[in-house]
Parts: sequence; structure tokens; C-alpha cells
Amino acid sequence: MPKYPHGNFLGPTILSNAKTSSSCYTEEIFAPVLTALFVDTLEDAIQLINSNPYGNGTAIFTNSGAAARKFQNDVDVGQIGVNVPIPVPLPMFSFTGSRGSIRGDLNFYGKAGVQFYTQLKTVTSLWRSADAESSVAHVNMPTMR
Repeated sequence: MPKYPHGNFLGPTILSNAKTSSSCYTEEIFAPVLTALFVDTLEDAIQLINSNPYGNGTAIFTNSGAAARKFQNDVDVGQIGVNVPIPVPLPMFSFTGSRGSIRGDLNFYGKAGVQFYTQLKTVTSLWRSADAESSVAHVNMPTMR
């Protein structure tokens, strides 16, 4: 009997309190997996993200436009979610990996050739009007209540 008779499927998974030495951090995972690491400051988060060899995607949850702007400008990844848990672009966006993550087609002619020398970044954001009522910047992932 085969080990996986119905295929090899991984359901949505959250890996919480991961460490920079964890394989879920050191290896790029293409699955419905959210790896969560915790830091004390926005600067620590940016440094943590930029020190990883891969640059596929990351997300921030905040009601501070200034924090969101700093985050999206300073992190070196291809896909950024602002108040969106999974920064996977819709079909109208290009895949925009960075650094050790795949950069796509290596065609050097026409538009693809120009894009080879251009680093793209896709930012997907969601701002709720209720967040504007608070003067405190919350940076936690929203949960169902």
C-alpha cells in the first residue's frame, strides 16, 4: 500500500513561535503555511525579514499608516500584506519574489528583459474605517470573535 494513496496534501497550517534556526524559517515553503516569529519592535521585524535569505512575502497588521509605510518601504520582499494575512497576489498581479526566492522567467528580451533589471514589489492592503477611531497602533493579526 502506498504511503500517500490520496496524494500528499497539507492543510492550512500556522507555525507559531518559530525560531530563526527552525527549518520552517530557513527553508522556503510553498504550501498553505504561516510561519510566525515574534519581535519587540518594528525595526526588529524589518531586520528579521531582511536577514532571511528568501524574499517571497510577509505581512504586517497595524492601524498606523506610518508604520505600514515604513514596513512596506524597508522590507526586501516581493509581496507584502498590510492588514491582509496572506500577501498572495490576485491573478492580475505578477509573482514578485526577491533575493533567494524565484524571480520568474529569465527571458532577456522586451518587457521581461527590463523587468530582470527591475525589482518589483506588490503591496496588498486593507484599511477598515473602525481602525481610525483608535489612537493606539495595534499590530496583532485579527482573529475571529
